[in-house]
Amino acid sequence: MTQLMLAREGRISAEMLAVSHAEGLDPEQVREKVADGRIVIPKNINHHFDAIGIGEGLSTKINVNLGTSQEHTSLDEEIKKLEISLELGAESIMDLSTGGDLDSIRRELLSRCPVIFGSVPIYDTVSELLNAGRTIYDLTADALFRTIEKHAADGVDFVTVHCGVTRKTISHLQKKERVAGIVSRGGSILAAWMKNSGQENPLFEEFDRLLDIAKRYDVTLSLGDGLRPGAIADASDASQIDELVTLGDLCERARRAGVQVMIEGPGHVPLDQIEANVILEKRVCHGAPFYVLGPLPLDIAPGYDHIAGAIGGAIAAAAGADFLCYLTPAEHLRLPTVEDVREGVIASKIAAHAADIVKGIKGAKERDDEMSRKRKLLDWEGMFRLALDPKKARSMKMESEAYAKEFCSMCGTFCSIHISNLSEKKDK
Repeated sequence: MTQLMLAREGRISAEMLAVSHAEGLDPEQVREKVADGRIVIPKNINHHFDAIGIGEGLSTKINVNLGTSQEHTSLDEEIKKLEISLELGAESIMDLSTGGDLDSIRRELLSRCPVIFGSVPIYDTVSELLNAGRTIYDLTADALFRTIEKHAADGVDFVTVHCGVTRKTISHLQKKERVAGIVSRGGSILAAWMKNSGQENPLFEEFDRLLDIAKRYDVTLSLGDGLRPGAIADASDASQIDELVTLGDLCERARRAGVQVMIEGPGHVPLDQIEANVILEKRVCHGAPFYVLGPLPLDIAPGYDHIAGAIGGAIAAAAGADFLCYLTPAEHLRLPTVEDVREGVIASKIAAHAADIVKGIKGAKERDDEMSRKRKLLDWEGMFRLALDPKKARSMKMESEAYAKEFCSMCGTFCSIHISNLSEKKDK
């Protein structure tokens, strides 16, 4: 039985208990929200790790995209990216590989992953076609569903499936030309295939077939936003909203079948539209956990998109988004390096934590308050321990001229806290 089915029967699973303990919540609270679909616990029956929850009332989680490309294939590099992501506290890893032996890469990363693991099966299916000298137009429903089942059998916890890219939803694109068109890889593949074949998206047309696979392995469906805006000029347009309405309907169908669901959100959205997008998703998709890709509130920050994404992500999560997909400085430019991944993870962790303070998540503000107390005491070891990136904080202090002093090299003896502490000691 899936977590959703167990919760609806009034049963608190070991996974629900693990989530309640990690979040400091009552187990019955967690069970009720899993039963309502407002919390998902992406955990394939074939993947063994301590369960992690995503959704209403829980801390904001972040996802890290890894994977090879056809231009650059190194499993060793992807393993290093995985390791640094785990070290910095990522709750989810996604393999988006398109180059090399995709089955071996996915299985190796999955075997090393003690957190949620996701994939986009259509990448695998299309890569097989291209490697065989064929094209995306040779895609078949059977091949796509075979790939989805293969990923599920391997232990993948959630799959991104672009079920909302239908002949109806893409018709809006023909009526009003977008600045950036379709920027989702999966969405563009399906749209091109539908245009060429004249057929409907098999993920939509044969949705029950997808539900059957997901139910057998308790794979959470991440209903992908294949028509998400890739430019702020395209944000909140008819295509995006129509797809969201379709995803809301599919969300209800999945829940009725006992399958866990979350909804993927927009990519490029101006700051003043982010909160409205979150509110709309929660209403249209019946409170389903919202997984946002950034969002990026501007288009002109190549090399710094991790910062832009953190700004958008903090606003989205504070408004109720549950799951942030990280961005790295390499976004829009190249495959990220290990250092790019480090920078991207930390930026997203900052965004998630800032939002958790606003949400009133248990332990979030308390950690900041403790950091402030350690700063007042000039307790450097305590500050390093509480930092989001302890290694970097420690190295920056130790590399300075004041590495052995109680103050830092910015203010030196002019340090306000140092002066205040001396004054307080004198008064005593």
